[in-house]
Amino acid sequence: MAQGEAESDLDLTISETIQSLVESYRQMTIPLERYLFLILLPAVGFFIISTVVALLLEQPIAVRAPIPLLGFLVMASAIFYPKILLSQRKRELNNRFHLLITHMTVLATTKIDRMEVFRTLAEEDEYGELAMEMHRIVQLVDTWNLSLDDACRRRAKQVPSRAVSDFFDRLAYTLGAGQGLDDYLLTEQEQIIQHYSTVYKSSLDSLEVMKDLYLSMILSMTFALVFAVVLPVLTGTNPTMTVSAVIVMFVFVQTGFYLAIRSMAPYDPVWFHPVEYPSPIESKLNKSMVAGVGLSMLLVFITLGGMLGISPVTLNDLFFMLDGVPLPLYAAAPITPMLIPGIAFRQEEQRIKDRDSEFPNFIRALGATEGAKQSTTGAVLRTLRKKDFGALSPNIDNLYKRLNMRIEPTSAWRFFTADCRSYLIQTFSEMYLIGREMGGSPKQLGELISENMNQVLQLRQKRKQAATTLVGLLYGMTAASTFAFFIGLQVVNILADMSLNLSTGSRLDAASLINTSVYNIPLIEFLLIIIIMFGAMLSSLMIRTVDGGHNANTYMHFVVLSWIGAITGTFTKWLVSQFLSI
Repeated sequence: MAQGEAESDLDLTISETIQSLVESYRQMTIPLERYLFLILLPAVGFFIISTVVALLLEQPIAVRAPIPLLGFLVMASAIFYPKILLSQRKRELNNRFHLLITHMTVLATTKIDRMEVFRTLAEEDEYGELAMEMHRIVQLVDTWNLSLDDACRRRAKQVPSRAVSDFFDRLAYTLGAGQGLDDYLLTEQEQIIQHYSTVYKSSLDSLEVMKDLYLSMILSMTFALVFAVVLPVLTGTNPTMTVSAVIVMFVFVQTGFYLAIRSMAPYDPVWFHPVEYPSPIESKLNKSMVAGVGLSMLLVFITLGGMLGISPVTLNDLFFMLDGVPLPLYAAAPITPMLIPGIAFRQEEQRIKDRDSEFPNFIRALGATEGAKQSTTGAVLRTLRKKDFGALSPNIDNLYKRLNMRIEPTSAWRFFTADCRSYLIQTFSEMYLIGREMGGSPKQLGELISENMNQVLQLRQKRKQAATTLVGLLYGMTAASTFAFFIGLQVVNILADMSLNLSTGSRLDAASLINTSVYNIPLIEFLLIIIIMFGAMLSSLMIRTVDGGHNANTYMHFVVLSWIGAITGTFTKWLVSQFLSI
């Protein structure tokens, strides 16, 4: 009976998967026939061709196996691409939903016409797919003369996000019953934030599961690569081909996990990148980037020029304390200057996070004081700027100075958000500014924005913990896998250099037991260094994806991971040589 229930559940799951896939094909933006003939059928043909090629090749199974796997990956991607697009659309709707509701609540409390609320949000390109939904509702009302509640009810049946669909349904019922938009949105705030918190935490929980799976897969691939290096000593097969085949599988596995982590990570950017209002910190960050890239290019020239004999300075001159520069250092040394922009951006990002932690207190105090004194923002800041708001205090002082110089309030606030460089500060400051301009209650606006931002900051603390554990995991895995790679390589290298001074009359044929002549040790070491550098690059991208920081954070982790691999590989070769030479 239990087996029958399990089979029934499995059939139900498969049926639901097929139905969701068919539905995703229906909601594609391109015609179905065009997608079938231009994308799906060529992908199936590529899979068939790759399978035939793998069957016809006279190579070991380890070399042939990745070929049909590549074709299958292309075919599966083509089949599930519409579902992936639908999932991305759903993710875009959920990512900014809490910000949209907060913005909508701010606009609704100003007592403007409720259709103006939707029109204003439809013009906010920052909300992406949500802004498109607002635009569709406006079109249904203005062009097709539907009522607002009917338009919301219609869109609720077509959006892929359950949260957005439920919100539109409840909004349609409430508006049809005669309740005000502001009253409804104020009561919805807690539920929307709670839903966002649940989705955010579930994403972090999914990342924890992915980290465990990633650890298991990388350990398995590490053992496979070590076996690919060592076993040809006994079998006599071409080790370069087997190592290359395992490396290709390694690349596929790591790339797949990176894409999976990227799709699961919650959307919560830290940085704000102003265009019209440049920040003074921009010059410092640009200089650090130029310095890092320039010095890296110089070291690349020294490395390659030293090998080709066209550079007056070589790596041997830079590492004069060593008898010879190990091969792993040739890969790690040229990218080392990228630590300069990596550290500079990381320090600025920490200052942004410090400003974020102070902003809820500032906006709450600003709104409460403005409401109590019934005064302008500039007059309130005259006394408020003297209070200690930590890292945000200099920015508050600059905001007061600009307002006191009679700079237009909108421009003054835009300069304030540009100096802060924070995505959250920019978003919530814009809401407060628009709400005040439209006559909203400053006290209510301040409390609403402060409460919502505090919830986001609490979730960021959990994200920071997840990122910290991921950093430790990836750093440790890089050292462990490199250690295993180079143990196998150095054992083979020592066996290749050994001479078995066997007597000519012995029946034992050493060449039949140990096949070292098939090895090209420098080439295999080069391939191992490539996979270490590739792993360091993807690991740094994973860390940046999970912590939600600036792209330049990748540079620092990439350099550190590369040096961990280079030092571990060099030390492992020396250590194995010391033990086996005894």
